[in-house]
Amino acid sequence: MVLPVLVVQHADTCPPALLGESLAEGGLQLDIRCGHRGDTIPATASEHSALVILGGAMGAHDEQKYDWLAPTKDLIHDALSRTTPMLGVCLGHQLIGAAMGGSSVPNPAGKARGLTRFHPNAAGMQDPLLSSAEPGSLGLQWNGDILSPMPEGGTVLATAPDSSVQAARFGPRAWGVQFHPEVTPEIFRGWAIHRSTGADSARVLEALHDAATEFDHRQDEVFAAWRPLGLRFAEIVHAYAAGDATAGLEIGLR
Repeated sequence: MVLPVLVVQHADTCPPALLGESLAEGGLQLDIRCGHRGDTIPATASEHSALVILGGAMGAHDEQKYDWLAPTKDLIHDALSRTTPMLGVCLGHQLIGAAMGGSSVPNPAGKARGLTRFHPNAAGMQDPLLSSAEPGSLGLQWNGDILSPMPEGGTVLATAPDSSVQAARFGPRAWGVQFHPEVTPEIFRGWAIHRSTGADSARVLEALHDAATEFDHRQDEVFAAWRPLGLRFAEIVHAYAAGDATAGLEIGLR
């Protein structure tokens, strides 16, 4: 059975890409709504079996500038109330946290730009979704903001080397990851080239080039680490849709 998953996309340069491929492989059909292109963001997740919220360059509190962010937060509230399986990526992770009362703020440690080791804590290693990845796996981070403080009721599952929240759980079946399990080297190279600014020094630009080259060389390793995340999320969605009230609540098994 193929189940519909609602995907909120915020920029042409931030598509579901690899995550979308693994979700489709797991039997989910993506209904992509591009807020930046004027697509309607549904008020409810009732017609979909899951919700995925992707990343973007805007901030989680920029509702006045980006008019689809407020409806997206309303949609998050609805999904949380229904315990609909939900996954937020980077901005999506921050939007879930902000919708629950947390804050997205500039990272005091500076911007994260490149491959970063995944550091789950004990809860993360036992989590039914995040346990699909081995500790130490490489993931791509590209963010200037972080979720701080965490909302009441949220659980940190992994911490980045700069001590910021790398992954979190926000409800029975709601997760957020600050890294990008969806990104290909081509997408990342586009970010590194087009999102750098005149204020970036030659040293920063060289570091971005080196990070993109490293991703090129290690793409098979990165893909292998995060493909299971989409497949595991799809398993949880199918189990919950089939009436399994424990779906997403059981302890993860490697």
